[in-house]
Amino acid sequence: MIFDAFYRSSSAPQPMTFEEVVNYVWLGQALFAMLPFSVDPEIRGKIRDGSVAYELVRPLDLYNFWFCRAVATRFAPTLLRSMPIFLVALLFLGLQLPASPAATGAWILATVGALLLSCAISNLINISLMWTIAGEGIVTLVAACLFVFSGMVVPLPLFPEWAMPLFDFLPFRGIVDLPFRLYMGHIPPEELFPVLRHQLLWIAALVILGRWLLARGTRRLVVQGG
Repeated sequence: MIFDAFYRSSSAPQPMTFEEVVNYVWLGQALFAMLPFSVDPEIRGKIRDGSVAYELVRPLDLYNFWFCRAVATRFAPTLLRSMPIFLVALLFLGLQLPASPAATGAWILATVGALLLSCAISNLINISLMWTIAGEGIVTLVAACLFVFSGMVVPLPLFPEWAMPLFDFLPFRGIVDLPFRLYMGHIPPEELFPVLRHQLLWIAALVILGRWLLARGTRRLVVQGG
């Protein structure tokens, strides 16, 4: 209703049409469960009670194990949440189908990249529990940055031009803004490669950072209880 009032009262040309904003909003609702705004409760529980020590003696790569958990705990809920929302929004609430078959393919690939990027951020949050134990502070900070800088609150093209270089640099737009705009053709499918490059570079950087932090955290880990 806020966006509807804005478009009805504004006569200035906007970087997105109202129909595109409607698509943007419903895609955000459908894929909301994919966002990295929480810690893994099982990992937090193991760190709190000390049983994380058992993870360290198993013959596995702990970072990969936690990353795969993050993929599973985001993919399944997102799939279950998105199907009914897509159906209802397509039939009754103004959501449109992808702009073209090429846009559909580009959106799917970018959404896979968004899932992996989200899990890389989520893994950093989980790793931070080795120092914070509770994790509420970093979760609040990451969630605030995510909602503003990804486009979940306001689509990024509606922000002032001076803010766009910052949005373009940060990883958060690769989770929401870029896949959504590929879906509706606001970003042409031909520009998929720069989108994937942005996502993959941030995934690589965050994975390297996460592995470094995990190595430091497990080198001098103090087990609470257990």
